[in-house]
Amino acid sequence: MVGDFVLTDDPEITPEEIVNPLEDDFDQLREQSENFTAPKNKCDFLGTDKQGRHIFGIYASRFPEKSQMERFIRDVIKEIEPFVENDYILVYFHQGLKEDNKPSAQFLWNSYKELDRNFRKNLKNLYVVHPTWFIRVIWNFFSPFISEKFRKKLVYISSLDELRQALGLCKLKLPDNICDIDDKLNSNRKYTSHGTSTHSSTSNKQMAKTAQFGVTLKFIVTNSPCLNSIPPIVRKCVDSLSMTGMIDTEGIFRRSGNHAEIIALKDRVNRGEDVDLKDVNVHVIAGLLKSFLRDLSEPLLTFELYDDITNFLEWPKEERSRNVTQLIREKLPEENYELFKYLVEFLVRVMECEDLNKMTSSNLAIVFGPNFLWSGKNSTSLEEITPINAFIDFVLQNHKDIYLIDVNQRPTPIG
Repeated sequence: MVGDFVLTDDPEITPEEIVNPLEDDFDQLREQSENFTAPKNKCDFLGTDKQGRHIFGIYASRFPEKSQMERFIRDVIKEIEPFVENDYILVYFHQGLKEDNKPSAQFLWNSYKELDRNFRKNLKNLYVVHPTWFIRVIWNFFSPFISEKFRKKLVYISSLDELRQALGLCKLKLPDNICDIDDKLNSNRKYTSHGTSTHSSTSNKQMAKTAQFGVTLKFIVTNSPCLNSIPPIVRKCVDSLSMTGMIDTEGIFRRSGNHAEIIALKDRVNRGEDVDLKDVNVHVIAGLLKSFLRDLSEPLLTFELYDDITNFLEWPKEERSRNVTQLIREKLPEENYELFKYLVEFLVRVMECEDLNKMTSSNLAIVFGPNFLWSGKNSTSLEEITPINAFIDFVLQNHKDIYLIDVNQRPTPIG
């Protein structure tokens, strides 16, 4: 056993002798990309999936010539390395692969073996979009060398609509050449290919007044018994996770909870049932809290603040505390401010247990950044997610200076 690959017992066969799985007839794919100029960034942040896991897109059309491939792979690893301590998803877009940028099988094998354990262990799904027939055949050829656990991570995707459904995303900001090839390959599909559909949640008017998922925060505050604008299910999640044995769980918020359990709990809450989280798994409760934030019709930090926050790293360091304070205290609606303050206070308590749970301010910012704020127009890019996460990290580290939490308040006991 080498990582996720199982070597055959036959000593005559080694990875070096396996044919290149990318030796394909690329005429159809190359046709769409001959005039395409690859952007500077090596991969894209595509958002978070239905379980709150980060999604990264890698494009064959951005591969450099073979002599530069090693550096390219190092750059990709460097870009996503801060995120792979959490569960994550990788989407590979096969469109655009050309004869002069096909990596060899030996190169791919060596690159895989050099990956940090977190890259391999925390990868939950590898989606291959627009695969060719030959890739499917070669993958079957490789099957004897690959563990069953790793084989289950690979999912073939034939259209962007199928990808959106698998990821639970209504919108995907993708390069035009990817959308163009999808239009040609799937010209008869029923749905639009460019993600122009609206938010997947039912509108507030159609939701029961008991709903707390998939509606606006104002809707919840208006229709549910919210003390200090804190939705009841959020308070239940925080109360449960604040207990000793929960808040100090290693990897809290990093690991994905059982998706079926989370969906069932959300449905019960929206029907107005009183849910008891006493015996619910810690990662399910953590996932429920993240899902609440992600399902809001508008992000907690609002679309209005998006441009300001994505410019955070451009602010002079001596002005950041003042600017952050002004944004949060003066520009957030009252109910958003109260809930954000409440959650920051809880996350600070999580940070205080970092010796046990391994969740630093930076780790928590990576998890919660995309759940606190996203674009109302397109998918959030990797360049935009970095300042968003830095903004949340700054808030967590400087919560007293920006007066999010009363410095005279006695700390809430844990347990």
